[in-house]
Amino acid sequence: MQRGRTALVLSGGGARAAYQVGVLAAVRELLPDPRVNPFPILCGTSAGAINAAALGVYSEDFGDAVDNLLHIWRNFEAGQVYRADPLGIGKTGARWLMALMFGWAVERYPKSLLDNTPLRELLSDKLDFSRIDRAIRRGALYALSVTASGYTSGDSVAFFEGGDGMEPWKRMQRASTRTPLKVEHLLASSALPFIFPAVKLNREYFGDGSMRQLAPMSPAVHLGAERIFIVGVGRMSEHDSRRRGDGYPSLAQVAGHALASIFLDQLMIDIEQLQRVNDILGRVPPEVMAQMGLPLRPIETLVIAPSERLDDIAARHVDALPIGVRTLLGGIGGTRRAGGGLASYLLFEKPFTRALIDLGYRDTLARADDVRAFLGVSGEPPMTASRS
Repeated sequence: MQRGRTALVLSGGGARAAYQVGVLAAVRELLPDPRVNPFPILCGTSAGAINAAALGVYSEDFGDAVDNLLHIWRNFEAGQVYRADPLGIGKTGARWLMALMFGWAVERYPKSLLDNTPLRELLSDKLDFSRIDRAIRRGALYALSVTASGYTSGDSVAFFEGGDGMEPWKRMQRASTRTPLKVEHLLASSALPFIFPAVKLNREYFGDGSMRQLAPMSPAVHLGAERIFIVGVGRMSEHDSRRRGDGYPSLAQVAGHALASIFLDQLMIDIEQLQRVNDILGRVPPEVMAQMGLPLRPIETLVIAPSERLDDIAARHVDALPIGVRTLLGGIGGTRRAGGGLASYLLFEKPFTRALIDLGYRDTLARADDVRAFLGVSGEPPMTASRS
C-alpha cells in the first residue's frame, strides 16, 4: 500500500532551533538515499520557519539542505541575527530608557529590544526563494508553510506555497494565505515579542508565529499530511526535574517562563489532542465513518524532543554572548542559572548551537528504529558522529 505524505513540523524557540538541525542531520544518516527529501510537506514557526524554508529552498537535495543548515548553525554568531555590538545595544537601550522616563515627550517609541537587520541580510543572501516553486513543480516538495501571528486580527496565519489544487482554509483564530514566500514572511514568523520588530504583510503587522498558535499541527493536516514528524525544542515532560526556589523570580526568569508558555506548551497540548482523536478514530470501524460522512482520518505522529533541559545548557554557555548582550541580560538576571530560559532564545553563538546540534543528533539516533519505521526505510546502523 502506498504511504501517505509525511510532514515535518518545526516549532519556534530562537536559538533553540539549533536542536532541530541536529535531528535533521541524524535523519539524513538514516536514509538509504540522503538526496531524497523524506518530508514533502514542511511546516515551520518562528526560528523553525527559517529552518523549514531552508529545507524547502534546497529540497531537491535533502543532504545538501542539511549541510547548509549545519554550516550556518555550527558557526553562528549573535551578530548574524541581531545587532550585538556595544553601539547597537547602547542605542536601543537609550531609546527604551527615554521612552520609559519621558514617554509623554517621545514622538517615536522603540519598536523592539533588538535590531534584527543582520538576520534579514543573512536570509536574503542564503535563500533563493524562487527555488521553492521549482522544487514543487519538479516533485521534490509538495507544500511549505510559514506561520505568523497577526497583531490586529489575532489570527494565526499560515502563509504557504503548494501544488495545484490546494485551497486556503479558515478556522476559529487561524487562517491561511497562499502566496509566494519571501524573506518578510520569515522575519514576521520569527519576530519574538518585544525582542524583534513586527513585520507588515499586506495590511497587517505580524509577529512571532508561536503566539496564539492554538493548533501547531493544523497547517500540516490541512496541507494533506497523513504522518507528522515533530521536532520540539523543549522537553515534553518536566515533572522529573521540577525545581523549587524561595527567592523572588528575576525579570529574566519571568520572561523565560512567558516565552516557554508561547513556544512549548501549546505544541504539547496539540500533540495530546491529536493522539486522543487518533485513539477515538481507531475505535470506529471504517465503514461507520464512511456512512456518517465524517472527513476525519488518523494522523500518525513521531515526536523528537530534547532529552536535557536546554535552559541548563544555555546557562553553561551564556558567557559566549557578546559583552553588550551579556550586560543587558545581566541587569535583569539573564546570566544566572535561573535566567537561562531567556538566554536560550538569544544565544546564537556556536558553543551553544553546537551543543544543541549534538544533542539533537544523539536523541534521534537513540530512536533510530522508530525513525526508520516511521519513514518506511531500512538500512545498516548509521555513523555515530554527525557530519558538519
